[in-house]
Amino acid sequence: MLFYWAAHTVSFSKGIRIMDMQWLEDVLVLLEERNLTRAARRRNITQPAFSRRIRSFENWLGVEVLERGTNRVDLRESLISNETEIRALVTRIRGLRGKIAHFSPASSTVSIAAQHAPVFSTFPDMALCAKQTFPELKFRLRAANLRDCVTMFLRGDTNMLLCYEAERAMPLPFDSSIRRGNWGIDYLIPVIGGVLRYALKANGDIPAQTPAVVYPNDSYFGEVLDAGARPFGTPRHCSNPMCETAFSSGVKELVLKGIGIGWLPYSMVYREIENGDLISMGDTLGKEPLTVAIYADSKDEISMSLLDIWNS
Repeated sequence: MLFYWAAHTVSFSKGIRIMDMQWLEDVLVLLEERNLTRAARRRNITQPAFSRRIRSFENWLGVEVLERGTNRVDLRESLISNETEIRALVTRIRGLRGKIAHFSPASSTVSIAAQHAPVFSTFPDMALCAKQTFPELKFRLRAANLRDCVTMFLRGDTNMLLCYEAERAMPLPFDSSIRRGNWGIDYLIPVIGGVLRYALKANGDIPAQTPAVVYPNDSYFGEVLDAGARPFGTPRHCSNPMCETAFSSGVKELVLKGIGIGWLPYSMVYREIENGDLISMGDTLGKEPLTVAIYADSKDEISMSLLDIWNS
């Protein structure tokens, strides 16, 4: 196995030095045996041939690693003191060789930057869908607010981006190298739970002073709700904000406890609505349509395959 290094030592016609992987393995055996003859025997070659390979390593390195005297050869301290790093390097190279040789997109790990809400509301179903085609595929989710998710994706820290999109929010700043897909449609709806369910009037109205769990104005859901002037959505449109948080999972738990009315994606709360733990107020307060969007770099093979699976 040959590794190519740009720089100084065994020089070829274009100034490229070639390092043979077996030289590092020779050096490791020499470090263990501390004797050229015994090391050569373990490597199944003659001692002169082994010495020539060590010399080739020195030429590639640009420094000598052996102290050659008239009647003896000793290892220099510069080599001995770096044995751990040399051993780690050989291990990493062997591991890399195995990964490259046995690489399969279907069994790789896909990193996804995702808003907190779709991690809970939609990604479990997306993962099950993907597993039907790629049963060995693994996922690494990096949940954050939308701005940080976009930064991670554009910086190349993740393979894909999963997020909500609304007409009232600014479009994402991607060029033609980024492909977009739609998992489906969701809705941001107002819900109420706990003892506050009994504050509802017969016609479905609720007193304006009812406490609410609101989103910050500068959060994504806060931006959507604020643009639509949705009551109980943000501090600007709520007369009794009991708690403010950008985390939809936190909003859900607080609403279930009856702390306040709150806005949540329907996909996060439909079970609780069906069993009566939460009551939807979408008929009286309205709802905000959301698109579950997926983005992938068009040059990333496995991400594009997933995009084709998930694009509804």
